[in-house]
Amino acid sequence: MPQDSMPRNGDHLISDKGLFKGLHNGMSIASKAMVAAFVVFTILNVDLAGEVYGGIRSWVEGALSWYYISSVIIILFVCLFLMFSRFGSIRLGDDNAKPEFSNFSWFAMLFSASVSIGIMFFGVAEPLFYFDNSAGWGYPNNPFADAAGHTEMNLERAVDAVRVTNFHWGLHGWAIYTLTGLALGYFAFRKKLPLTFRSALYPVLGERIYGPAGHAVDLLAVFGTVFGIATSMGLGVTQMAHGMNVLFGVDPGVTTQVALVIVISIIATLSAVSGVGKGIKILSQWNIVLTIALILFFLFAGPTQWLVGFFLNATGDYVTQFLSMGFWTASAPGDVAWQGGWTIFYWGWWLSWAPFVGMFIARISKGRTIREFMFGAMLVPTTMAFIWISIFGGNALFLELNAEGGVGTAGLIDMVNNWNLGGTLFGTIERLSDGATMAWIVSALTTFLLATWFITSSDSGTLVVTTILSMGNPHPPKRQRIVWGAAQGLVAAVLLMAGGLSALQTAAIAAALPISVLVVLMAWGVFKSLMQDPAAVSEPKKQTAPDGTVIDGDLHA
Repeated sequence: MPQDSMPRNGDHLISDKGLFKGLHNGMSIASKAMVAAFVVFTILNVDLAGEVYGGIRSWVEGALSWYYISSVIIILFVCLFLMFSRFGSIRLGDDNAKPEFSNFSWFAMLFSASVSIGIMFFGVAEPLFYFDNSAGWGYPNNPFADAAGHTEMNLERAVDAVRVTNFHWGLHGWAIYTLTGLALGYFAFRKKLPLTFRSALYPVLGERIYGPAGHAVDLLAVFGTVFGIATSMGLGVTQMAHGMNVLFGVDPGVTTQVALVIVISIIATLSAVSGVGKGIKILSQWNIVLTIALILFFLFAGPTQWLVGFFLNATGDYVTQFLSMGFWTASAPGDVAWQGGWTIFYWGWWLSWAPFVGMFIARISKGRTIREFMFGAMLVPTTMAFIWISIFGGNALFLELNAEGGVGTAGLIDMVNNWNLGGTLFGTIERLSDGATMAWIVSALTTFLLATWFITSSDSGTLVVTTILSMGNPHPPKRQRIVWGAAQGLVAAVLLMAGGLSALQTAAIAAALPISVLVVLMAWGVFKSLMQDPAAVSEPKKQTAPDGTVIDGDLHA
């Protein structure tokens, strides 16, 4: 696929006047109609929508578990191969391109725009769920621990709980984002195609990326982005509302949640209008600073030495078992239900977010080599996630292991069994704090961090959607950023009022099915193009004599 045989851009598809100036007319109309139709259908008959989406989710989790598992394994091994292959020195851009952002800013944006809200929501609750052995939801809490004979709630089961949590937040998930981002960045910055999802399928579709097939691919990416962000908004405001209840006694119900969505959406839209180099970059850096402060509190307010050892044990356990865990396919009915409700849900969620996060990390990674990109995008966020889970989840597990009334009586597992997942973080803060004042201060910091992460995810999503609709323009029209920033907030608010958040999550998982096919095709397309990239051809080794004479050059001249 020679570079000079490719179209330079998709400018011929962009409107130069009218309401959608700077965007693709047809996709702009279709994307808004698609979002509106989904929301209206959900609002008009919430029960019917819930049944439809629930049926789709059950079918995907039941009939296609093997497919999701196989797809994620393929994606992971492709990423591991590219890390150490001869293609690693190729840059996402021209051969002399330099990174646009410093390493710190790059890492901050990578972490903040992806697992931020999700890991705050699940980082304490998920290890507690796997540590419990009550099987209160009709299936085993942790089939991996049960298979190892760790059925009692003790330290061994606690390590197993964090290992499984790390599995869901580790290399498998980040491989999805990394491969998507690599494909988008490679074709956009090196092959000079538009920075859109369709461009990564050029080796498959050829010039048809500028026709209906390409439009369909990008619309699917917009769908996954909008509803993936709205889902995270729902999780984020639920937890923020709980924080507001702890701080000010505010009712954490739907009214508060909708009000928070509106406020955060306004701030996020302003940030998106300012661009990546200003609002998003600054907020991402603040996220890391606040995150470090919160981590230090949990580390030193809790059993510091125990937590460090626990982190090493759980991480080592993950390193030795993550491949076998990735290949595991459940067969017993209870295990099948667990795998569908957790692992397949997570793989679907990661895949549904692939257009959003992949597009965003491609946008901020221009100029980096493939090897640098692969190591940075996979290992740095994964390490941060493991530290977070071991310290935050580890504190909660330590409290349950050493509860005065016996193991499992600290009250945090009860919150999980009542499905108050967002409240477990604040419950842990309360039990770790030395006095009500300290608990209030740390809860305030946590709530503020939730807000900044919320804003970063939302403004990143807005920028990605408008970049897609403008055929890869890294600086899409500001008025359209405002429109889509408001649209994302509106989708989240309306569905919260309609009680449709569960259906929204299901839709995101269902959207992951076709996206997974696209990501696998993108992997093949990248390989095909890399094989033809002149920079990937190894130069023949020169034979040098002991006295320094270059045999092939000097003697054969």
